[in-house]
Amino acid sequence: METTLNNNDNVINGRLIYTNHVAQTLDDITARLKPVSVHVLVDANTASFVLPRLQAESQTIGNAHIMETGGAGDLHKNLDTLAGIWQKLGDDGATRRSLLINIGGGVITDMGAFAAATFKRGIRFINVPTTLLGAVDASVGGKSGINFNSLKNEVGVFADAETVIISTTFFNTLNSQELLSGYAEMIKHAMLTSDEMTWRLLRYDVTAFDPDTLLKLLQESVEVKCRYVNADPTDKGLRQALNFGHTFGHAFEELAMERDSPLSHGYAVAFGMVAALILSHMKEGFPSDSLHRYSDYVRDNYGAFPISCKDYDRLLDFMAHDKKNSNPEGYTFTLLKAFGDPVIGAEATTGDIKAALDIYCDMIN
Repeated sequence: METTLNNNDNVINGRLIYTNHVAQTLDDITARLKPVSVHVLVDANTASFVLPRLQAESQTIGNAHIMETGGAGDLHKNLDTLAGIWQKLGDDGATRRSLLINIGGGVITDMGAFAAATFKRGIRFINVPTTLLGAVDASVGGKSGINFNSLKNEVGVFADAETVIISTTFFNTLNSQELLSGYAEMIKHAMLTSDEMTWRLLRYDVTAFDPDTLLKLLQESVEVKCRYVNADPTDKGLRQALNFGHTFGHAFEELAMERDSPLSHGYAVAFGMVAALILSHMKEGFPSDSLHRYSDYVRDNYGAFPISCKDYDRLLDFMAHDKKNSNPEGYTFTLLKAFGDPVIGAEATTGDIKAALDIYCDMIN
């Protein structure tokens, strides 16, 4: 099914604020909301590198109840951690008129949103993403959840944040790999939009970013996502274009977890988009020169995720369990006819996928 999206749609709703003055913005929002108590969720990284700064600059954060999940990363995005958040909210006296502020990457905003949406049947929450991946992907769009039974985001709900504060002010705490991880989602949004936006982003060196320039690029990228979210809030049709690269990417991510060698979500998506463009070339006639230019970019910047034909059946198992696979007898993907021309619900056979993975191995490994 081809997508039709009105580029004149209102792409920024009132819940998104783009600013590098995070502390003052938090205080202003909290003064307006007047919660009976404020609770802050962080992981080990944000507790060390971000929280002390916000506690010093923001009266809201300085006076809040602090919850730390312990370790950082996707391995902690599970039911045990979620139960601990619920427990701490209860112990700290949170009520339905309380406010939860999630400060961290995508794992924190995903879990925090899910915890807020379900604790006492729903309390208000604010997302403050501190990673590029969290800012462009997990914190925006109303999805929340945890991993379960070795599957990505298997359990969750749709829940809108009261506000998402998008900033680049904390990105100086990120290493090159963390920046590139988030940038993969920005490249995906560009691929869904146009040749011009795609090649412009591929020419930009995100590892040497200027905060104000990157904030403008980030806003442009988030606006792409918002157009799809506004058109299809519950992910029944057009919004599935945002799944481009993710069916392969999630399978790569889950295989890496099974190997006890986790692969970051953004890197998995970067590799997944190579495989998706190969399948797009096979099924939709996507231009081979653009495929090769992008695969060269991934190999030069992201390296390789090594797989072999011995992994194909396990990858197919993961793809079959992908929550967006709508074909009970096969596999569905978001593909591209060209940059800016996505096709959702494209069907592929086992043979198609294995052929695409063969080419992926030749291009990336």
